Amino acid sequence: MTSLDDSRATYELAAAAFLDLAERVPLERYAEPGLGNWDLRALIGHTGRSFVTVATYLATPVAVVEVEDAADYFSVVNRLVHGAARDSVHQRGIEAGVALGDDPLATLRRSRDEAELALDMLEGVDAVVTTAAGGMRVSDYLPTRTFELTVHSLDIARATGLAFEPPTDALADTLALASASALQQGLGTDVLLALTGRQPLPEGSSVVP
Repeated sequence: MTSLDDSRATYELAAAAFLDLAERVPLERYAEPGLGNWDLRALIGHTGRSFVTVATYLATPVAVVEVEDAADYFSVVNRLVHGAARDSVHQRGIEAGVALGDDPLATLRRSRDEAELALDMLEGVDAVVTTAAGGMRVSDYLPTRTFELTVHSLDIARATGLAFEPPTDALADTLALASASALQQGLGTDVLLALTGRQPLPEGSSVVP
């Protein structure tokens, strides 16, 4: 398998796991707390943007690689997302929740299918496409979506009390990306000490924006 094949396979595992979890969240619970100031509708809608951005970005190829890998993506986005920009991310989550409409599962599945079609249209070519951080190869961008799907699925499970275990490959890739992102953002030592039980992470630490 190529790196694109590997990235796509893991992304699809994370996508299927998210949809299975979302199917178990009754519509009447969507107004309950989700994550931070988001309710469950906004959290689920935001998570579904991992389909929307794939379909959108893959339709906008560019010539130059500006972001070398998934960890670099998070580093760049972390520098961009602050103040008003962070408020914009929050608002997009709310808008994504509203866009789910009266049949959120149908909307999510349709978005997933559009992402799959965009990937099929690559015909195996690891294209360079537009992303929020700059031009990236699709094989490097997809792990950021696997990360989002996996972490936010855990957020949904925690908020609802539903049992959820991420697919092993998606969890492994997400952990690897979290470690690489921590190292790139100067948190490598803190994360290592936390993982080996030597100290808790500093308050407010995060390897993603």
